[in-house]
Amino acid sequence: MKHLFIVNPIAGGKDKTDKVRRQVEELFKNRSDKYEIYVTKAAMDAPEKIRREAAKGERLRIYACGGDGTFNECACAAAGLENAAVCPFPTGTGNDFCRMFGPEQQLYRDLPALVEGWEHPIDLIECNGRYSANICSVGIDARIGTQVHNYSKIPLVGGATGYVVSTAVNVIKGINRNMRIRSGDFHAEGMHALVCACNGRFYGGGFNPSPDARPDDGIMDVFIIKGVSLLTLARLIGMYAKGRADEMPDYATHLRTDRIDIDFDQDNVINLDGEAIFAREAKLRLVPGALRLVVPRGMTFFGPAPETEA
Repeated sequence: MKHLFIVNPIAGGKDKTDKVRRQVEELFKNRSDKYEIYVTKAAMDAPEKIRREAAKGERLRIYACGGDGTFNECACAAAGLENAAVCPFPTGTGNDFCRMFGPEQQLYRDLPALVEGWEHPIDLIECNGRYSANICSVGIDARIGTQVHNYSKIPLVGGATGYVVSTAVNVIKGINRNMRIRSGDFHAEGMHALVCACNGRFYGGGFNPSPDARPDDGIMDVFIIKGVSLLTLARLIGMYAKGRADEMPDYATHLRTDRIDIDFDQDNVINLDGEAIFAREAKLRLVPGALRLVVPRGMTFFGPAPETEA
């Protein structure tokens, strides 16, 4: 098996390449496993590297050294590959996928636990040819979340302040958009604030609309929020963020489904784990067991490790 460390040098606004390199070299100096540290040169550079390595046929374990965007690129590249498994090794600012694991999320920062971990299949959300391991959303939340980095680069604006500025700008531009939504017997057309499909639990720096979502249960938890005024949004957003959308049935619909189609009047931003794509439609399909996730040694979220890998 080869261990491939994909390092995003701009994740978190500070180059962590040297730190990652020291950790990896220290761990592997007494191991016989093959490893490579690959520093990405541009967006979507990681998938090309992963596909080249996976095509060689040997087992490949991929460590996404960055934030949610780096993990998303690696997951997209490894989707459907039987000989490749992926895990986050957080060095960026946003690590929403890992938050799902509660206190055990820290194990994803424990390099020996990852290298000695096991592999578990998880679902992915496929949308317009791209994949999401965590959250796929459209609407006001997607516009805020995918544009926050535009404002975080401004001097004296960063971190949580970037979210505040992005929120203010996007609210001024208008909260609601006309959407045509279809999922099984459910049909809705009209102004909506957002649609959020959850494979994981957290996004947007702390929003947790679906506290019980699991990435291996073969279902998406989808939340559809009707068009609202600014005052109503301010009152309801806290409940939505804390997983209490079911307490506001006049505004929120909760579906458990494996597919949903959304059409817009014009190109709209679609959030895939914090990465943005633009289209006039979003066709979401859950793909069961599409990705092999590395589970750190000692993690109990997915149950006990298989005896062959424990």
